Amino acid sequence: MLISDNKVVKIHYSVKTPDGETIDDSTKSEPLSFIQGSNFMIAGLEEALVGKQSGEKFEITIEPDKAYGQRHDQLVQEVPVSMFEGMDVEVGMSFRATTDGGEQSVLIVDKNDEFVTVDGNHPLSGLTLLFSVDILEVRDATQEELAHGHVHGAGGCSH
Repeated sequence: MLISDNKVVKIHYSVKTPDGETIDDSTKSEPLSFIQGSNFMIAGLEEALVGKQSGEKFEITIEPDKAYGQRHDQLVQEVPVSMFEGMDVEVGMSFRATTDGGEQSVLIVDKNDEFVTVDGNHPLSGLTLLFSVDILEVRDATQEELAHGHVHGAGGCSH
């Protein structure tokens, strides 16, 4: 069965930066299952999967525009430490912040006595990603999976 929209795809993958740093590797855990075309995966990987089938292995380089986007300097901001009153804030923490554009995930990248520097960019934005993919299974999604927007496990849906 060929991969197309509304197919459940189960893969093992590893993803690295161009300098060889491993970012993620599913081969050391459970395979990843998702509904193709549901925008669960980055666009470049979903596009690369179309027309492939179970048993295929491939490698692909995905540029930032088809991955997590370009970095935007305006998403890095210094905010007064007083905005975090009552919170023990440390570099590396992430949380949801309310912005003029709605809710946004931010990462604390620096902190001093007066300011906390937050970064609203995705941690992988601006990076070219190198994927190695092993397609393990392709099947039709059930009507229930399509209605819920995600893959159900062997025991059905737990929500």
